[in-house]
This record gives sequence, C-alpha cells and structure tokens, in this order.
Amino acid sequence: MIRFINKNSLVLIYSFLIVSTLLVYWQTQGFDFVNYDDSFYVYENEHVLKGLSLDSVIWAFTTNYQGYWQPLTWLSLIINSHLFGPGAGGFHLINVLLHLVNSLLLFAVLKKMTGSVWKSAFVAVLFTLHPMHVESVAWIAERKDVLSTLFLFLSLYTYTHYVRFASIIDKVKASKTKQNINVFYFLTLLFFLCGLLSKPMLVTLPFLLLLLDLWPLGRFNPVNMNKPLSPKKQKISASQNNVSITNNLIIEKLPFFILSLVSGIITFFSQNAGAAILDTDKIPLIGRIINALASYASYIAKLFWPVRLAVNYPLNFNSIAAISWWQTALFVLLLVGITFLSLVFWKKRKYLSVGWLWFLGTLVPVIGFIQFTGSAYADRFTYIPYIGLFIMIAWGVPELISSWSYKNHALAIGSAVVIALLGILSFQQTSVWKNGVTLFSHATRVTVNNDFAYNNLGSAHEKLGQLEDAVAAYRKAVQINPDFNQAYYNLGNAYSGLKRYEAAVTAYQQAITLQPDFANAYYNLGNAYMNLSATKEAAESFARAIELKNDFVDAYFALGSAYLDLNANQEALEIYLKLIEINPNSEEAYSDMSIAFFSLGRYEEAIGSLKKALEIKPDYIGAHINLGFFYLKAGDKKAALEEYKILKAYGVQQADQLYEMIQEQ
Repeated sequence: MIRFINKNSLVLIYSFLIVSTLLVYWQTQGFDFVNYDDSFYVYENEHVLKGLSLDSVIWAFTTNYQGYWQPLTWLSLIINSHLFGPGAGGFHLINVLLHLVNSLLLFAVLKKMTGSVWKSAFVAVLFTLHPMHVESVAWIAERKDVLSTLFLFLSLYTYTHYVRFASIIDKVKASKTKQNINVFYFLTLLFFLCGLLSKPMLVTLPFLLLLLDLWPLGRFNPVNMNKPLSPKKQKISASQNNVSITNNLIIEKLPFFILSLVSGIITFFSQNAGAAILDTDKIPLIGRIINALASYASYIAKLFWPVRLAVNYPLNFNSIAAISWWQTALFVLLLVGITFLSLVFWKKRKYLSVGWLWFLGTLVPVIGFIQFTGSAYADRFTYIPYIGLFIMIAWGVPELISSWSYKNHALAIGSAVVIALLGILSFQQTSVWKNGVTLFSHATRVTVNNDFAYNNLGSAHEKLGQLEDAVAAYRKAVQINPDFNQAYYNLGNAYSGLKRYEAAVTAYQQAITLQPDFANAYYNLGNAYMNLSATKEAAESFARAIELKNDFVDAYFALGSAYLDLNANQEALEIYLKLIEINPNSEEAYSDMSIAFFSLGRYEEAIGSLKKALEIKPDYIGAHINLGFFYLKAGDKKAALEEYKILKAYGVQQADQLYEMIQEQ
C-alpha cells in the first residue's frame, strides 16, 4: 500500500486537491448573490451584464469603480457574464475553478522549489480547505482574490524556472539557455503585472521573491572559491560575495519594485477619488496601530481555531477601546517573540523565518494602517498570507517530532484528522454564503454589536419582501449605532413599503439630521409626505433634494407633480423646463409639462408638448389619451377623432370615453 502511494503520489495528491475542492465548494452552484458588493460588481453593473464588447473592455481599463483600478478583474466578470449569463451560478463556478487551479499551482510551485512532495502537498491542502479562505471563494465580489492569486502563483512558477536557468548560465554558455532565462524573467514580470491589474494587494511580490531567494532557492549562498584562502580572507571574501549577490538580486527585482510603486500610487489616488479611504479622524493612528496588532493576533488564532467566522468584524472606537493595554502588550509580545525565535533558528531552519515574514509582509497592504474597508480585519485577507504559516507548520512539525519512534504514523494520522476537520468546517462555512439572509444572520450571531451586519440583514430581508423582518433588523442596527444614517434611511424605506408613512418620515428625518446633504433621503421623505397628503412639505423636500443634486431626475418629476397638486402651475412648468434641459429625450417630461401648460390655459403649447413626446415615443399611450382630450378642449374635433382612432386601435378603454365627449361636443 505504501509503495503504491509513493509510486502514484502526484496523481493521488492532484486528485485529492480536485475532489476536496469540489466537495466543499460545489454547493455554491445553487447560491444567490449577496447584498454586499455583488451588486456593484455584477447584478446592478450594466457594463458587466451586457457582456463582452469594445465598450465594456474600454470601461474595464479606464474605470476606478469601487475605488480600485482592477481591469483584469472587471474583464473576467464581463467574460463570465458573456459566457454564462447574469445568473449567480456561473460566477460562483469560475471562482471555484480558479481556487482549484490555485491549489494545484501552489503544490506544483512548492514541490518544484523545495523538492518535498508531501510537505508541499500538505501546504496545498491547507490552502484548499482552510475555512478562512471560504470568503475569497464563495463571495462573487472577491473574484479579484482568486484571480490575482492565480497570477501570483504563475509568477512564482516561472520565477522558479528563471532561477534554475540563471544558476546554470555560467556553466552552460548555450544561447538557448540565455533565451530561456530571458523568457522566464519576462513571463514572471508579465504575470506579476497581470496580478496587479487584478488586485493591487500583490505589491509585496518583490519582497516575496527575495524571501524565496533566501529559502528554499538558496540564492544568497556565496559561491565556492576556486583556490584555498586563509580563514580570515575566506570570511572577508564571503562577506564581499554576499554583498555582491544581495545587490545583484535586488537589482534583478527593480522592475518588480517599480511596478509595485506605480500600482501603489494608482491605488492610493483611486481610493481617494472613490472616497474609499476612511477619514483618519474617525480612527486615529494609535487606534489603527492597536487594531493592526490585534488583527495579526486574530489571524494567528483563527489559523488554529477557525470558528465564529463572519463576513464583517466591526471596527469603531468602541471595538478598539475594548482592547486593554495588557492585551496590546500581549499582541506585541506574541509578534516580537515569534519573530525573534524565527531569527534564532535562521541558519538551520530558514523556512521558519521565510514563512513568518511571508505572513507578516503580505498582510501589510491590508492590515489597517490605511483604512479601506471599515472592518477590523477580514477572512479574505489571509488567502495569500496564510501560506507562510502553512509552510512553517508543514516543515516545522515533522522536524519537531523527528525523534519520535512512530513519527510517520503520527504525521499521517494527525494530518488526516486536521484535513477532515478543516473540510467539515469549510463546508459549513461555505453554506453560510447561500444568500444575504443566511450570510448576515450568521454574522449577527457570531459577532457582537455588529450594526453593519444588521443593516445588511435588513436589506436582504427587504429584497425578499420580508419588510417586518427588515424593520426589526434596521432597528437593531440603529440601536447599536445611533449615528448610522444609512440604516435610518433603509428603515424609512422599509416603513414606506409597509405604508407606515409617519414612521418613515421620522426615520428619514433622523437620517437627514445625521447627514444634511443626503439627497436621496430628502427625496424619499418627500414621497412619504405625499402619501400623507402633506403636499407642501413634500414639495419642500423634493426642492431640497434638487438643491443637493441638481441632476436628480426623479426629484424633478416628483416636485413638478407636487406643484401641480398645489396649483402652482407656473412653478411646475419651470421645473419641467429644467428637467428637459437635463434630459431632452424624456417623453415623460414633455407629457407632464403639457399638463402644466394646459393648467395655465396654454392649450396650443400643451398640444405641442405632447406631440414632442410622441415624436420621441410614438406608441406612448398616455400622451395619445391626453392629446385627444386637449384637442377637444381646444375645439379641434377632427384631430381629437384621429386620436380616438389611434386609441381604439390600441384597445385602450379611454377611447370610448373620448368618443362620447366628441359626440357630445
């Protein structure tokens, strides 16, 4: 049996990675979108939904929508939509396949770098099945995670080939070898660029390559000297050689560092332009440092105890204030202690230092010194960093128990138990992502005072028409965070859906108090007032919405209608004229403006306005109905009769009423 396993180890390992990935994640084929960024990335994004076209490709490469310049991620979603349609299943499928390919590539890369089959396999299995990685795979909006990691592993794979050829180029002067080294260097750089164009978190790759040069590639080791030297001269020569090698390896990475710098600058300005970077006054520097230390500790804890995982972990003054000084001291002691120990064992166990620095370094862009997410930390951020810790475990544990008599049995049984437990936990965690209700209900259960989760849970209920449940969730959100203006706004919408307009007014007013420039809140407040027959207050709210957002088309329509109800016909006419300036091809604007003209007794202009509406939309039934009656009011029975014939042909009920009035006149 053991001989069979060793003989067929690669087939068995690749097969296990494929089967385990599908067992855990195939369930996502029946999952829906979730109401957390999926709307921006897919189901409300017209550029993605219309599929592959020249316009969509141009948009992908020119937009910083969602605060990132990530053209390849957008392009992958566009192609996904083009091939599989707008349903969630196709997007989930590609995420799962990308994760599967990433697992296979990780194993291939580590095996090629280290020559160790089973340790590399264990790292790949941990990467495949760890519950902390579920978020990156099961969340459609995190396509950027699995896609950028694909390019990361491709970069490492081609870099390994590059190093191999670089190590023999002095021994083999063949031009083919030189061509190979240039090709693999270029491919490594190209895949790195593609990774940055998928997600800028890959900016740490140049440092990662230098770490891998240390171990397992061993490129910092000084070359053997051709002639014997005295011990003193050997030491000096080795030192000089080390400096030379280090300089050469850093110079070799300069193009990678330049790409990282450019990507970082673009990301910073894109995030600023998209208002994605949180105001530093909300979370001061000392608070962000404390949160970063706590996040590192949390990631380490969840590596070994991956339970109570959530899509969001609240970050606010209260959550940071809850971290005591002694807890902060423990976090510092933990990080410094592990760093110290990894350096102590540097000479004989370089994998400890490399794995630890891999973990620390690749988390730096998302550790929270600059706040992008508003979350204390996130499971998805571990997708790449955990590989460093996996390496420490895969190489460290066998060495730790190397003196045991039954070490092989212990490793086999222990690995099987760990893999089985991780698979079960990942399957359960994946099921949480079925839809928005399951996702955010779970988040409210496993976190404390998570106003964000309650707000999104309310939105998920509201989307399903479960308005009472939505109200309960929104009320819980504002109870936790009385300054949560968006939750008050959503609460007002839910109350409006239940026709509880007085409660809706109160909620909208609270949202406006917290955010005085909240144009949508003013607009919906106006609608609530209209339903309460408080037309004057409604008009004031609509007018304020327009002041805040002068191209707010819906608010213009609503204000015009309110003015007509108030018999402020001249004011209504002025609103419709402004609306037509904004949207000159709006048949509804011309139709509504005709009512204002008619109310002012300007029948010819009312008729002209309706004719304009019908030029834009010839089958506009409402315009034909009003035009028939307007013709009749203007005394043009012949024209009114023509409109009757048109309406009769459409089978419109008002046609008979118009005909009776024509006959009476």
